[in-house]
Amino acid sequence: MTLPASLTGIFAHKQKSYKMVLVLAVLDMMEEQKKQEVPITLARTQFLKQLQSRESQGLPVDTPPESLGPRWSEIQGYQINSLIRTPIEALSSVLVHDTGKHTLRFVDSLRAQWSESVAQELRELALRELDAYYESQQPLTSVSLREHLLKVMSEYTAAKREPFSSHPLGTFVRHTIPQELHGLPFIDRQLRIQGSVGMGNWATVPWIAIMDRRITETTQQGEYIVYLFAHDMSAVYLAFHQGVTVPLKEKGKVEAYKYLRQKAAEIQAKLPLGGMRKDQDIQLMSTGLGQDYQASTVAYYRYDRDRMPSDEQLLADLKNVVENYKLYVELTLNQPDGGQEEQVLNPTPDEVLLPVTPISVPAQLKAIQAYIQQKGFHYPEHLIENFYLSMKTKPFVILAGVSGTGKTRLVKLFAEALGATSANRQFTLIPVRPDWSDPSDLLGYKDLSGVFRPGKLTEVLVEAAQPVNRDKPYFICLDEMNLARVEHYFSDLLSILETQDWEDGHIVTAPLIQQEALSLEEDRERFGDLRLPDNVYLIGTVNMDETTHPFSKKVLDRANTIEFNYINLAQFPSAGDEGAEPQATPASNTFLRTEYLQLVDVYRDYKSLVEETTEKLVSINGILEEIHSHVGFRIRDAICFYMIYNERFQLLNPDAAFDFQLLQKILPRVQGSSSSVKRVLLKLMEEALGRRLATQELMEDASELYASVSKIDSAKYPLSARKIAFMLRRLEEDGFTSYWLS
Repeated sequence: MTLPASLTGIFAHKQKSYKMVLVLAVLDMMEEQKKQEVPITLARTQFLKQLQSRESQGLPVDTPPESLGPRWSEIQGYQINSLIRTPIEALSSVLVHDTGKHTLRFVDSLRAQWSESVAQELRELALRELDAYYESQQPLTSVSLREHLLKVMSEYTAAKREPFSSHPLGTFVRHTIPQELHGLPFIDRQLRIQGSVGMGNWATVPWIAIMDRRITETTQQGEYIVYLFAHDMSAVYLAFHQGVTVPLKEKGKVEAYKYLRQKAAEIQAKLPLGGMRKDQDIQLMSTGLGQDYQASTVAYYRYDRDRMPSDEQLLADLKNVVENYKLYVELTLNQPDGGQEEQVLNPTPDEVLLPVTPISVPAQLKAIQAYIQQKGFHYPEHLIENFYLSMKTKPFVILAGVSGTGKTRLVKLFAEALGATSANRQFTLIPVRPDWSDPSDLLGYKDLSGVFRPGKLTEVLVEAAQPVNRDKPYFICLDEMNLARVEHYFSDLLSILETQDWEDGHIVTAPLIQQEALSLEEDRERFGDLRLPDNVYLIGTVNMDETTHPFSKKVLDRANTIEFNYINLAQFPSAGDEGAEPQATPASNTFLRTEYLQLVDVYRDYKSLVEETTEKLVSINGILEEIHSHVGFRIRDAICFYMIYNERFQLLNPDAAFDFQLLQKILPRVQGSSSSVKRVLLKLMEEALGRRLATQELMEDASELYASVSKIDSAKYPLSARKIAFMLRRLEEDGFTSYWLS
């Protein structure tokens, strides 16, 4: 390949076909004129001829700007003087417009390298890019964006007079529209789509947002794309927008408006934003939130309900905004600071907030590991990554093992490393009592006078749910949670975990405490309709001995169970653990909060990984069916989410990640004394070792499997293989086995 490096990426960003057409026109004139510098009038004429030729042949072609007319065939060369200026400026790094001589030529550094092969390769590149561009302009999908927008606008006013909960229009905005938009070819896996009609009550301005996860995962701050519906449903705006909640909270209204308008001007100067309005005439509502939207909008399209454009136009507009947004994200990430702005809330007199500077997930986990080691504690390799992925998958994790292995300490130190301490009430230790028999021991109860006495968990949930705290993670450690029967006192929490749904940028659940269950107005105001916030993480520690209760499958289905049974007593604090006081690296709740609630949310983006993981689970399920311990969709989805997060953040190799999931989600379900249990364990051992075994012979004596550690260490899934070997040994020696026997 002889094409100079400066030419290879000139078509990476394009809004129309004009850059490719211009390059082809210049190359045509250079060949015809036998010169490296051509009159701009000839290049302009050739540029127009190419567009007219495609139009006359019925091939896909960009439509002319409205100011020029409906068809290229009706346009004269002189009329496109201003239009052709756009691709000339876009190609200014490689193409020189000599205004004195009225010519176009490639820059001197390219002319020095010019040859027929360079010209030919550049022509081929332009033609490939042109074909790819026009192919992308073909009908994008069967989605009727026009019908979807009109449906919301025609039904929303009436819907607001009806009950909010489970309303079909809410489901349509939160799920149907985002799912269909995800099917568009220009929406890639980095883009998260979220719709909202309010949180608990109908919103005045419903919206559907498209966010690049690398720069923001919330509509409260950062930049994103959004459809905003006017309060009277007379119009909908497609806007390049800035989050306004955090700037208002940090700076106050006057300074926040000034900041947002200045930032909007900076973005407008960086991007083409062709065809979009850049004024502040976005009319959603007359005051309050309406003014916030005006100050924070960068550019927009307005669609009136009675003049809604065609689907083709709506999709073309959306594609244009997405391409501008992608260009902005690329420019932002290429800044020296990675595009991350330090987010610091002004501390109130009674609390001091550590600054949160977003960093990558791997970097954050390394900081956590360093903090824990500086505190003098060491945990097995990849435990921190596994603990993180488990919480990210579901905010309920069980740490199991013999007493004194550091389970409770892990929770405390992990929380501290993220700035969550007992002092700021973001870490709470709740010792479980053996006499707990119902949820009131954890949530609270009404006394004889009708006053509600909140439990320790409820107090944490109330604080975590406060708007000022929603971006802070809260950790609750249920210490020795199986001293009482978990299903008795924890049943309400287990059920509530299954009601998670998205509302207004947060995950919400059904109420834990109903309004009508409270007698006093002040109790109803404080505790009524209390939900499990998405910034609360429940971690239970358990010791498995004769004084504790086993777990039911209802519990195991909803948690990752991380075991602490392999202990290296010869591990000592290193010299590097001494010295300066360890420093926390606080993170916002988006670091830990799950992003996926249903497999459909990620299936398109991670189709091959989901199918590969599911194929393994189908094989394992076939084994477990013999003892009626097979898993359902809940566990399949949870394991897929774990594997997806692992791939996204590149934390573990895929086999190591699946090994953790086999160990934590599958093996805890296996227990018993029958030959069927032994046969299942042997088949699972085949999966863990990655090879076939002489199962019939091993049914008589399986000691060779647990007598040789070297064979286990070389297994495909060594952690699971080691646990299965232990379970087989207990079965042969004691006549009964369980994951939980220590």
